[in-house]
Amino acid sequence: MSPSRRTVLASATAGLAATAATAAAGQARAAAPAEGNGEGPEVFGHLPDGTEVHRWTLSRGGTRLKVLSYGGIVQSLELPDRAGEYVNVSLGFGTLAPYLTATTYFGALIGRYGNRIAEGRFTLDGIAYQLPVNDGPNSLHGGDRGFDKRLWDVTPNGRSGLTLRRTSPDGEMGYPGTLDVRVDYTLTRDGDFRIDYEATTDAPTVVNLTNHTYFNLGGEGTGSIEDHRLEIAAARYTPVGETLIPTGELARVGGTPFDFRRGKSIGRDIRESHQQLLYGQGYDHNFVLDKGITGAPRHAATLHDPGSGRLMRVDTTEPGVQFYSGNFLDATLTGPGGRVYRQGDGLCLETQHFPDSPNQPHFPTTVLRPGTTYRSTTVHSFGTR
Repeated sequence: MSPSRRTVLASATAGLAATAATAAAGQARAAAPAEGNGEGPEVFGHLPDGTEVHRWTLSRGGTRLKVLSYGGIVQSLELPDRAGEYVNVSLGFGTLAPYLTATTYFGALIGRYGNRIAEGRFTLDGIAYQLPVNDGPNSLHGGDRGFDKRLWDVTPNGRSGLTLRRTSPDGEMGYPGTLDVRVDYTLTRDGDFRIDYEATTDAPTVVNLTNHTYFNLGGEGTGSIEDHRLEIAAARYTPVGETLIPTGELARVGGTPFDFRRGKSIGRDIRESHQQLLYGQGYDHNFVLDKGITGAPRHAATLHDPGSGRLMRVDTTEPGVQFYSGNFLDATLTGPGGRVYRQGDGLCLETQHFPDSPNQPHFPTTVLRPGTTYRSTTVHSFGTR
């Protein structure tokens, strides 16, 4: 933890509070969070059948996190800037209704398979499976009713943590096997946001779990993230075809707009006439992390907003990270601060195995078999600079 982060978080937990006034961009500033499991659960809304959706609040180490039982959604993530002023840095909605219909996956747990599977088809042990096609010709993020559109069982875990559980029945969204899933959301003593995933199955299946939080370290609703500086520890990435399915190549980033190894502003190369940027309408690509699959979380990416000073480091056990620059935000959705989200107003860093791995045998496998346990961990660490 850097000295600047120690200073900011120590002063925050000692009682430094932001004003109740609205920031210049319309983002409400919050008081420094109190420690603990907060006031949750509270009723956030109701599903069409009347089922309650709860919101839980976690606060620790100068970070405040709000999580919904619907979709395991990160509804709010509040962090201080270099002056100690708190804002929500995650995109989302202020009420439940838009989460039920939106296809942006704001803050959600993604499964059974994060990212795309070509034509929604794969073969496992000689058996062909067909998944829902919900992204052009492909299946995206587990289908049209993936884990992001399901109610999770949520219980407190420790001083400042939540355990989310659900059982995905055999055949749900076309996937084989009954999958028992546990996801732990934890705020550490230092205010890091840690996500631990675990799953078991009673039949061979494929699994690729991730979280789809959109970040804007300047604050939700404050505009473009193109001035954010991003570093990704990856010398290769997986180029895609027109429908954003990997070609199978592990291409070098050197000399291309995809070289983030030394860090650069997101907007620097995003308008280059590179075919991959044209396919994605910006960045929407899997980066092959230099570290590969690791037993403990190791560095994947670092994001910095020069304006606020906020900094986020991402460590993971996963071999890849999907950098998505918010290309399909189209000014039809309004965030909790009352601001419309336009293209590039948030970004995702989805730690993962590679897209379409069930159809690409030379990619790291995503097959899970009975008697084995899927495990994955990602840690978001925060500070200022």
